[in-house]
Amino acid sequence: MSTPGLSTPARDRVSGGLLDPGQLVRSLPGAVRKLDPRVMFRHPVMFVVEVGAALTTLAAAETPSVFAWVITAWLWLTVLFANLAEAVAEGRGKAQAETLRRARTTVMARRLTGYRPGAAAATEEEVPGVDLRQGDHVVVEAGQIIPGDGDVVEGIASVDESAVTGESAPVIRESGGDRSAVTGGTKVLSDRIVVKITSKPGETFIDRMIALVEGAARQKTPNEIALDILLASLTVIFLVAVVTLQPFALFAGAGQTLVVLTALVVALIPTTIGALLSAIGIAGMDRLVQRNVLAMSGRAVEAAGDVNTLLLDKTGTITLGNRQAAEFLPAHGVDIGELADAAQLSSLADATPEGRSIVVLAKERHALRGRDEGELHGARFVPFTAQSRMSGVDLGGAAERRSLRKGAATAVMRWVRDNGGHPTAEIGHHVDGISASGGTPLVVGEVLRDGGTHTARVLGVIHLKDVIKKGMRERFDELRRMGIKTIMITGDNPLTAKAIAAEAGVDDFLAEATPEDKMALIKREQAGGKLVAMTGDGTNDAPALAQADVGVAMNTGTSAAKEAGNMVDLDSNPTKLIEIVEIGKQLLITRGALTTFSIANDVAKYFAIIPAMFAAVYPGLDGLNIMRLHSPTSAITSAIVFNALIIVALIPLALRGVRYRPSSADRLLARNIWVYGLGGLVLPFLGIKLLDLVIQFLPGLR
Repeated sequence: MSTPGLSTPARDRVSGGLLDPGQLVRSLPGAVRKLDPRVMFRHPVMFVVEVGAALTTLAAAETPSVFAWVITAWLWLTVLFANLAEAVAEGRGKAQAETLRRARTTVMARRLTGYRPGAAAATEEEVPGVDLRQGDHVVVEAGQIIPGDGDVVEGIASVDESAVTGESAPVIRESGGDRSAVTGGTKVLSDRIVVKITSKPGETFIDRMIALVEGAARQKTPNEIALDILLASLTVIFLVAVVTLQPFALFAGAGQTLVVLTALVVALIPTTIGALLSAIGIAGMDRLVQRNVLAMSGRAVEAAGDVNTLLLDKTGTITLGNRQAAEFLPAHGVDIGELADAAQLSSLADATPEGRSIVVLAKERHALRGRDEGELHGARFVPFTAQSRMSGVDLGGAAERRSLRKGAATAVMRWVRDNGGHPTAEIGHHVDGISASGGTPLVVGEVLRDGGTHTARVLGVIHLKDVIKKGMRERFDELRRMGIKTIMITGDNPLTAKAIAAEAGVDDFLAEATPEDKMALIKREQAGGKLVAMTGDGTNDAPALAQADVGVAMNTGTSAAKEAGNMVDLDSNPTKLIEIVEIGKQLLITRGALTTFSIANDVAKYFAIIPAMFAAVYPGLDGLNIMRLHSPTSAITSAIVFNALIIVALIPLALRGVRYRPSSADRLLARNIWVYGLGGLVLPFLGIKLLDLVIQFLPGLR
């Protein structure tokens, strides 16, 4: 089952940039329901607009006029459009949540009573999955649904997680490692596993996903609360200013109606950003969901935008995760083709990614056709093991036999010496040189037996290296321009770590890292006032994930890691952390840009409404009518209509977000001022003037 907005094809995803008219229609009932004052009270600016709309409704009913009813209608539309922005943002999440609900099926579970690892078979009973409790053990076999979130404590199986991630390719889940976590509602495709339930009823991973993508659990972030307080303060100030303006107007003989005073309040207060603020926050979390990242709180998304230090694991994040054969270095007197052939033959029984890469390198560089074990009749293959640290093959019979071994330098050279050979100093130089460059040397040895005699020698060295992912250096350059320091975390020795860090272009590295070292590094950075982000998937990463300001746990990781982090990457792609930071910055930039636009946007409305109110009494104020608006009623109507329409026009930008380009804070500020400040200043003058040209021909508004 594919989950829209997670890992579904692009054509199935909800667009974050264009405003779908169908989505507007579907969100309209939700926008109307939000007119409830108890809901509106959470948005101070728009609550004031709604109260104003209610007062103008009463005033228009008492003293009917076309002008009064038009202003009243557009004030209600202003509130409705603000609610519509939030409803559209929430509606996208609700569509995704509905698919997740279909994935959350009620299944029967095979609970094991008295289960003990390695002990005799436990008693099995069938119970509804909703009756499972934390600590229960269940057995799941091929074709069955996993009844709840948990950790595999016995066995290994292929699991279909498409209901959660949308990816059709199955994943391997096994006990005793960092890939032991399983999610309720996913399906076992092969083998048999025993799962220890770690979730409480109603608090499964899918339950949390549903709540979060619907926005039900979305709390306002500190920055959002601070901006709300600022907007509320400005609203109170302008409200007091307008209330105290009426006595002066009456004294001057230019008393204003309630409709006009309300229009002035709405024009003065920051309605544009007040209407879009909530939608911006919801859309920021939605953009993460679109990239298959589940944020446990809006605070985490904001923190990602302010991150100063990024900790990245080397393996799987900066490098491809598996070392690959890069070149063959033959010993003196050995042809490179002979070394490549021996390396390939001795790697046929090595199922590790490194062993496979040696076979591929021999084929691609030296035109050696790939062979399999079945082609070599009479051959005895020696598989790679962690104990021997070698793989190889014995060819020929008992009288004439050729033995080849490939593996760790110390293991193979010991094998050669045990068979009477003497590795040359040249081999030692190759091994030391590869190690110094950050690579891993593998030695290839040969023993020839002919009757009662045998000779042993080293044929050469294979250079294995960590392959830096394509484009990583460029990404780190971008992060540097963003002012973010990158630190590579690795268990390698300092020499190897330094070489890889230099090649990748990271700012610093931590070698031979232990969980305690990671924690100490994070605390050190935070003590200097920095915000830190990191990724992890293992139980040993949990303390650091909890300590980091942004902790991104891999979905394939352990339950401890997922509980400790404040984000979960459903794709389990460690490089996603870079995208998360960019999305966080985009959220902050979008909020700042639209706040700038909103404040600048109000200037034109002052020039429209203030002259309209007092020009008749104070003719000198007509000089402020720089737009040369037709009449007081058309000027006020044009300003209020534009104030409502601009909210709808900005909904797509609030949902998509302002495009983020890595640059300094000074350049971002300058861009905000010139694009959104100047744009917010100029656009309303043009918009209000165009509306005035139309409205002046309408009866009752001339």
